[in-house]
Amino acid sequence: MENLKGKKAPDFTLLDQDGNSQSKNDYKENFVLLYFYPKDMTPGCTVEAKCFRDSLNDLKASNVQVLGVSADSVKSHKKFAEEHNLNFPLLSDPDKETIKAYGVLKEKSIFGKKYMGISRESFLIGKDGHVIKHYADVKPALHAEEVLADINTLYN
Repeated sequence: MENLKGKKAPDFTLLDQDGNSQSKNDYKENFVLLYFYPKDMTPGCTVEAKCFRDSLNDLKASNVQVLGVSADSVKSHKKFAEEHNLNFPLLSDPDKETIKAYGVLKEKSIFGKKYMGISRESFLIGKDGHVIKHYADVKPALHAEEVLADINTLYN
């Protein structure tokens, strides 16, 4: 998969946890942090989502819209969002079209068994629709702070 940094971010239109359609073009006035995660309700994904929840006011003050994406269903996202009081859209990509377009469907291994899964990666998309930064090695507990630091360094 080619590196998307500096390139036009692939378009997407997906349903959020409330069944509303969300697309990249809905946020032309904002930076968009499109973060991909493996699965609702799992430990690392929960930590990451809660950190974004807790940092959302600061991110919004820096004009950043957070959008989480996984292959889980709208119903699963709704339960995840309600259980953890998540205050940003979680997008459902059951066909993995957007996941594939961003190159985050990768071979993984657990107990020696190989499978295709979603890699925990994020893309910071500028107001012009181009990828500013690709976060390929995300630490769930630190990612929200990392994005805030980057946006403040780059644009404030």
